[in-house]
Amino acid sequence: MEIAETYERRDQELSAIGSDPTGGMTRLLYTDVWKAGQEYVKAEMEAFGMKAQYDAVGNLFGRIEGKELPEETIMSGSHIDTVVNGGHLDGQYGVLAALTAMEYLVSTYGQPKRSMEVISLAEEEGSRFPTVFWGSKNFVGEANNQEVAEITDANGLRFVDEMRRQGFDFKAAQAKREDIKAFVEIHIEQGSVLEKEQLQVAVVNNIVGQRRYTVVLKGQANHAGTTPMGYRHDAVYGFAKICSEAIDRAKEVGDPLVLTFGKVIPKPNTVNVVPGEVEFSIDCRHTDAAALKEFTEALEVRMKEIAAEHELGIEIELWMDELPIPMDQTIVDVIESQAEKGNYKYRMMHSGAGHDSQIIAPHYPTAMIFVPSIGGISHNPAENTNIEDLIEGIKILTDTLYELAY
Repeated sequence: MEIAETYERRDQELSAIGSDPTGGMTRLLYTDVWKAGQEYVKAEMEAFGMKAQYDAVGNLFGRIEGKELPEETIMSGSHIDTVVNGGHLDGQYGVLAALTAMEYLVSTYGQPKRSMEVISLAEEEGSRFPTVFWGSKNFVGEANNQEVAEITDANGLRFVDEMRRQGFDFKAAQAKREDIKAFVEIHIEQGSVLEKEQLQVAVVNNIVGQRRYTVVLKGQANHAGTTPMGYRHDAVYGFAKICSEAIDRAKEVGDPLVLTFGKVIPKPNTVNVVPGEVEFSIDCRHTDAAALKEFTEALEVRMKEIAAEHELGIEIELWMDELPIPMDQTIVDVIESQAEKGNYKYRMMHSGAGHDSQIIAPHYPTAMIFVPSIGGISHNPAENTNIEDLIEGIKILTDTLYELAY
């Protein structure tokens, strides 16, 4: 089989499921479009001899049994759900790349020594319901069913009802698997480092930790014309001080620390009223847990000081505190050795975005491969990667799976 031809066909066919007139794609968990996407992948698995089946919540597995060590499984894959009006590569590429790589290996070398399995996870993005990593959390036994028991989507449809409508039900008992010896996820970078450095692939050695906050500054709303500058308790002014000072400090610290104030809601948000309140978000990421904690705790102290200096009240809620996740060094070494042998233009790097691998890695040996993203664009209809880079990624994934499974 031809890797490029097979992958391109699958990408075109799967991308047609959930496509919209803007060129983007929407496949949300437990919708009919999502189920059609999973059914397409299942049919492609079965077409070349994989045993394909769903688990209780809709994760899809395609398996080739090993001839010598069938009790040891080498796994690769990702997710096919998308953000609303997203692109055709985030998640989907990892599923189709794994499927294409394994088909090539079987057609070229026959039955593997160890079992090989493609996984198409039910959900990663959290775009329909207020939950995230539902597929991978169920796969590793971390899911809390009570968290989704009463949640609904934007149209008021209940998570549990929609899950059951598609033929799934988390009440079915699932024992944690003990056969997984390696999980390798290939993904677009979703950043511009590889493109700027003109590299083909990256070997990912770490997924960043994240701390996210919601902060509310409370001052006093007042007339914009009759309130002298010295008498104001301007919440936007306090926010501006915090934002400016914090970003300057983050630039001083430098990579791999990143800091973002992504959501800002001033109130009353009117042209002729001094803002009496500002709610804003903070997203801070780092590959080192201690450095992340040190920076954000210092930021908490400084925000309180700035609020006091400007006679503002402040409420700080830390609602996400995720540790960095290192990749398995043995698998990282295997991928790097294949990159060296194949003369790929590559680098080592960390992932600044979250992935299913961060859920799987604490349970099974896990590593990731990145391919370039044009302009670093993702979660957007313009998301794209040169086909040559996509194919090179599948080739190094193929080489890695051969080393692990054969």
